[in-house]
Amino acid sequence: MAASPASTVLRRALLYVPASSQKMLTKSLSLTSDNITYDLEDAVAPSMKASARQALHSHLTSLPQKSRPSSRGELAVRINAISTPYALDDLLTLSKAPNLDAIVIPKVNSASDLSFVTDVLRQTVPERFSENPIKLIALIESARAVMDLKSICSAGQSANLSGLIFAAEDFALDLSLTRTPSLKEFLYARSAIATAAKAFDLPSTIDLVCTSYKGEEGLKRLEEECQNGKEMGFNGKQCIHPSQVDTVQRMFGPSEEEVEWAVRVVIADEKAADAGRGAWTFQGKMIDAPVSGKARAVLARADKCGFDVSGLREKWEHQEPE
Repeated sequence: MAASPASTVLRRALLYVPASSQKMLTKSLSLTSDNITYDLEDAVAPSMKASARQALHSHLTSLPQKSRPSSRGELAVRINAISTPYALDDLLTLSKAPNLDAIVIPKVNSASDLSFVTDVLRQTVPERFSENPIKLIALIESARAVMDLKSICSAGQSANLSGLIFAAEDFALDLSLTRTPSLKEFLYARSAIATAAKAFDLPSTIDLVCTSYKGEEGLKRLEEECQNGKEMGFNGKQCIHPSQVDTVQRMFGPSEEEVEWAVRVVIADEKAADAGRGAWTFQGKMIDAPVSGKARAVLARADKCGFDVSGLREKWEHQEPE
């Protein structure tokens, strides 16, 4: 199952910015995040949908197309749910806007939701399917969506589906759950989402929002949730405040120790392969294909996160397999 062209996308932090606020649209230009998602759904009252949509179109159109600052990674818009009367206008208005990299689709319950978006885009911006395609990111928010993950991801293969996001609050509402600090009530859903994303080669698996972000206690809770999500297979997290971004991007990126370990393993593995050795040891532990594969994956992510991988390879060029 081949990965989509979106496989090069790095999304550790997905930061929501209310599209209803001109102040926040302007402020977003100074923010640093792998992904900035302008929110037309929950952050905008029904009476403000049309004006927010037009303001966002003007904002995206005003940005320079050829010299985007490196601090602004992917620019996305969270449209309104397909079941609402606002979704079609969102797509028709914003799909033609320059600088739009991705569309976040809320409340994806079935493959037909992705098909609807894809059909509209094919009619509206057919050129974006052959060159620099618009990526789609699906929000999984209900029991039905979790049960239908296979068909959603299968449909996404022809729709440039680039990731899944777990929306804990809506999921809790759907199942009448009470969110607890342990997050154990979401264990099945989160595991299913992370597994489905990996099974279908989706580049991004974005975990739930941390609703605590103020003070030391908020930072501690955020770090705990990031570590927990990373251990479950997620590679990014939603952010509702700019103060969360640095922590999320640090926690979901490889550490310096991980990168150095990976460099040493890869260099030694290359030498072991040249010598015809299938398995070898490093620091007293056996290294085989799965371990060396993990090391290469760490280096690929480290390179996207700005690590000087070439410099580390020079530093450890004399590493030998044990």
